[in-house]
Amino acid sequence: MANHPSNAPSIEDLDDLFSYHPPTTKQRPFYREIRLQAQFLATTILSCCPPCADRSAAIRKVREAVMTANAAIALEPVEEAAGTEKV
Repeated sequence: MANHPSNAPSIEDLDDLFSYHPPTTKQRPFYREIRLQAQFLATTILSCCPPCADRSAAIRKVREAVMTANAAIALEPVEEAAGTEKV
């Protein structure tokens, strides 16, 4: 997605990058799937790794990955999200 606002943001993109983007009906299942898969990975990490700083860092990075993936969905350019309704 060459025109995704997270690619080389400009001054003009900042309002959009730092605004709340309510999920559309189309986006909700994507957010849900990302959370479910991340929770599965986090559960696996907690089950397989001994309690330590690295395990804590791994969980933190899974959370960070979820947030970054959610931002990618939320910032989907309007023309590519055509036909979706804001809720």
